[in-house]
Amino acid sequence: MPPEFAVLWRPLAAAVLGGLVCGVVGVWVVMMNIPFVGVAMSHAAFAGAVFGLLLGIDPLLTAAFFCIAASLLIGPVAERADIEPNVSLGIIFSVVLGFAFLAIGLMRGPRANALGLIWGSILLVSARDLGVMAGAAAAVLLFLGLFYKELQAVLYNRQIARAVGIPEQALFFAMLVLCGLSVTANLSTIGGLLIFSLIVNPPSAAYQLTYRLRTMYVLSALFGILSCLLGLLISWLTDAPAGAVIIITSSAVFGLCLLLSPKRKRAAVTGARG
Repeated sequence: MPPEFAVLWRPLAAAVLGGLVCGVVGVWVVMMNIPFVGVAMSHAAFAGAVFGLLLGIDPLLTAAFFCIAASLLIGPVAERADIEPNVSLGIIFSVVLGFAFLAIGLMRGPRANALGLIWGSILLVSARDLGVMAGAAAAVLLFLGLFYKELQAVLYNRQIARAVGIPEQALFFAMLVLCGLSVTANLSTIGGLLIFSLIVNPPSAAYQLTYRLRTMYVLSALFGILSCLLGLLISWLTDAPAGAVIIITSSAVFGLCLLLSPKRKRAAVTGARG
């Protein structure tokens, strides 16, 4: 394959895969009302990758380890301390953020590789990165296909799902782990401090336009892909950082959907009648 073509198709493929997987797992995050999970996971992946660089280990492996560990701690911390999952996320976020800056402080010599993980670089995505992103997307879609009805029940109400015999705790942890793996897969392309926005904005935009979960999955994935592709195009035209432009684009998509939201209009009408 000519090098010129690889320079073009790899970022485009990364944009499609990243937007797709973040859009799908984002639906779980938004519907479970734990948007802070994206922040905690992205910083856990960032901390793990920086420690990998510090110790001379593959950053992708250490990022995945930190993300999975963080995802498996969220539920137990919340249950044993009798606090909401968002509070346990805040605690885990504080811990991994401290580890991240500790690792950066302990590094000797140039810190360009570590700081590059903050913003990511979709334009420099490698064939290996694409393979990891494709694997994460396949795992998420396979899980969604196999347990669609069970996930629908868990997203609606975890207590009711448990009462009817659905293993809601196992599914909840599986969703968190897949969310962590998705964040890890996109760490080098979108960046550790920006990826959480791509998990929250597309599903939040989709939520404004539909009452159906199946449609929300589709719209969220499309909005994620659209945000990545448009952001990539704008970045190429303006020479601005791609990761930042992608996040701004996803925020603009959410703002447009909010303006056009039938839910918002219906709430306004109901409020006026009341």
